[in-house]
Amino acid sequence: MTPERAPRIAVGPERDPRFERAVTGGGGVPCGLEETPDALVWTAGPQDFPEVLPASVRWVQLPSAGVEYWLSQGVVKAHPRVTWTSAAAAYSTTVAEHALLLLLAGVRALPAHLAATSWTPESLAPVVGTLRGATVGIIGAGGVGRALIPMLAALGARALAVTRSGRPVPGALETFPVERIDEIWPLADHFVISATATLDVEQLVGATELAAMKSTAWVVNVARGDLVDTDALVAALRSGAIGGAGLDVTDPEPLPEDHPLWTLPNAVITPHDANPPPLRIPAYLEHVIENVTRFASGLVPIGVVDPSAGY
Repeated sequence: MTPERAPRIAVGPERDPRFERAVTGGGGVPCGLEETPDALVWTAGPQDFPEVLPASVRWVQLPSAGVEYWLSQGVVKAHPRVTWTSAAAAYSTTVAEHALLLLLAGVRALPAHLAATSWTPESLAPVVGTLRGATVGIIGAGGVGRALIPMLAALGARALAVTRSGRPVPGALETFPVERIDEIWPLADHFVISATATLDVEQLVGATELAAMKSTAWVVNVARGDLVDTDALVAALRSGAIGGAGLDVTDPEPLPEDHPLWTLPNAVITPHDANPPPLRIPAYLEHVIENVTRFASGLVPIGVVDPSAGY
């Protein structure tokens, strides 16, 4: 049912004109937090979030794809009046593109080529592979994983997916529920970790999982650093148990300058910038317009968070 009036939507913590224009573009009326807003579009982190929301607020849009930290800080709470939404859908394609970059860099031996200072004879050249005909295991096939599948398909690669429920993921050769995750490690040629808290698994990849992988496998992590056992990963990279790792997130993070991962030739590391500000802000603005449009029309916004479930 369409509301009788355009909703009043606050932008915080500061009244950023870009986001106020997005609110207007979605059919809302920008206002301040002190002006009895119907909703709040937040543009900063949880540390700046108001301790008490105005009683009039019925919807809060968060700028983050993941909400674990917001939950742990007590910002996002189950409330019969307030609907919380994340921005996960806004960033999926950007992060998937970065995951593909890391995977291709490893498979095509880009680190070795970048390190070279002379023309290497063919007999000594690094082994270069291809994604054509390869099978990629996508661990946590949510928005990022689903955006990655057609990118892989365009290069001739197949995808195996792991989700919490095991319901079929469009484009995946097969989808495994998290209870059957152990089956995927020897099956795929490479892996992309794009899981959130939805898999209910604290650590996905440890020594056992690495040992089950093919010796040529590359593991890409664009989710959370603590989903991979860093010590076990370093050991596997040093011994050649796997082909390599592409990491946009690490544990610890930031990765200390003297950490052994920096010295390994089969590790590609980017500083948690799969979704950098120049791309993140325009994507978030588009997401805000879409969700304000839905809210103003009485529709369910995209990315609804279930605080009681933790995602």
